[in-house]
Amino acid sequence: MRYITITTWELTSGADFALTVKQVEAVRLPALLALGAERVQLVQTSDRTVAAISEWPDKPTRDAAERAIQEVRDKVRREDFTRMTGEMGGKVVAGLSAEEARALAG
Repeated sequence: MRYITITTWELTSGADFALTVKQVEAVRLPALLALGAERVQLVQTSDRTVAAISEWPDKPTRDAAERAIQEVRDKVRREDFTRMTGEMGGKVVAGLSAEEARALAG
């Protein structure tokens, strides 16, 4: 069953938002894909905060990547001038894409 993690991050005072996002997109997101995530998105939630949403094929895949994810998070704190402010995760229990809805409608 698919598994989603959501982490929230705040940029430190004075950090350049666009530059930080560019760095995360170039380095951190591919690192999560290499660990087994199937999709990773950043959502800007304010002028200094983002939510990172990672979609995994299942919880065991996410759990197997835990140690490496922690290493990535440690680098993010040191190198990207951000701090993690929250984390949650869970199995996907329902979902529907526009494509799936069209197929169901026939």
